[in-house]
Amino acid sequence: MAFSHNFDPTVLREYDIRGIVGQTLNPADAFAIGRCFGTTVARNGGTSVAVGYDGRVSSPILEPQLVDGLRASGMEVIRIGLGPTPMLYYAATVLKTGGAVMLTGSHNPPNYNGFKMMLAGKPFFGAQIRDLGAQAAAGDIVAEAAGSERSIDISTEYLARLVKDWDGGTRALKVVWDNGNGAAGAVLERLVKMLPGEHTVLFPEIDGNFPNHHPDPTVAKNLESLIAEVKKQGADIGIAFDGDADRIGVVDDKGVMMFGDQLLVVLARDVLKTHPGARIIADVKASQVLFDEIARAGGQPEMWKTGHSLIKARMAETGCPLAGEMSGHIFFADKWYGFDDALYAGVRLLGILARMTGKISAVREALPQVINTPELRFNCDDHRKFVVITEVAARLKAEGAKLSDIDGVRVQTPDGWWLLRASNTQAVLVARCEASSEAGLERLKAALVIQLAASGLEAPDFSGENAGH
Repeated sequence: MAFSHNFDPTVLREYDIRGIVGQTLNPADAFAIGRCFGTTVARNGGTSVAVGYDGRVSSPILEPQLVDGLRASGMEVIRIGLGPTPMLYYAATVLKTGGAVMLTGSHNPPNYNGFKMMLAGKPFFGAQIRDLGAQAAAGDIVAEAAGSERSIDISTEYLARLVKDWDGGTRALKVVWDNGNGAAGAVLERLVKMLPGEHTVLFPEIDGNFPNHHPDPTVAKNLESLIAEVKKQGADIGIAFDGDADRIGVVDDKGVMMFGDQLLVVLARDVLKTHPGARIIADVKASQVLFDEIARAGGQPEMWKTGHSLIKARMAETGCPLAGEMSGHIFFADKWYGFDDALYAGVRLLGILARMTGKISAVREALPQVINTPELRFNCDDHRKFVVITEVAARLKAEGAKLSDIDGVRVQTPDGWWLLRASNTQAVLVARCEASSEAGLERLKAALVIQLAASGLEAPDFSGENAGH
């Protein structure tokens, strides 16, 4: 029987395929993804695909369908089972599979699920995902074949590789981890037993209903339990993960949340000791403080487009040893493989802390203090959002403004900077302002509002506390 399948158009996103289970995402979609992605791997000369899944209730239901689709395309499917996304990336990397698919809803609500993919060790995203949709609709697949499958447990090897790069000093750390009922649970509980120091793991049970808090460590509300435990224990640091552990959140010894760019300052200073003059990449949403501190430490800061797939691709292209995003994706190519792994980032961060004499809060407090708006997101039609960016960029260039247009527009002024970019995943525009004073922040906000008004858009809601960092 001829194969043809139509996906709900909302599920084919920039970096992955993601939808609401039972509404926009169903078992038939999982089979079609396997059938079409398996075809893509085969046409790329690959013969095997590694498959993993997260702790969501729907993951064990969708995973067999995905495997069936891959097998029908002639693939050898290597099933690594339940675990964090970076463990799947690790398996695909060391086993040199032709492709990899992780079944995960990441930090979305419990009723969501999705698929993250790698093709021949590289991110599979953007036009490749859109092409998968067209391929399914057209029934453009390789002839049906038997394929095969085998299940392996790579967790022991993965854990051994994680701790191989432990480079801490003699200082015994007290660490609180927040698994948030995410997919890292079982692996994390084993990891902490292999590390020196005293460790507490909050919510280690893998539970796709996320009964304790939402698994997004960049939102302060989700870190309340971690902050309370760090303060109660007088711990040196708290570390949190998102639902599939490819993003990290950090709380310092005073219980203050450290942002992704502050974390990257700490990591970059350390990496630059062994890679003097190296390029360090961060996304356009990161603080100017980060780029200045990289330069001060002797590195070459590079501002790049937001999006984990885009940053990974840029790292591979430039041979850069370290990169990161405000969202908590941290990418080590120094000693590691260039993919985002919150467990590995945690190990490396603890190594740095164990070699320090002071507290990590002192490092945060010593950074230049700036104030910024939260990330402002406001609705804008999917087509119109890109047109607005083009209009704003043209006006600013005509005015002679100092700007970067690598991803939207980021405008530098004596007060600081403001950013306006189109979201890659939603029909929204994203804005952010950062200044060294309240008066400067108001001037930046006013400049942003003027540009939005000139393109016929209302001012965003600036309400909410300014996040000083």
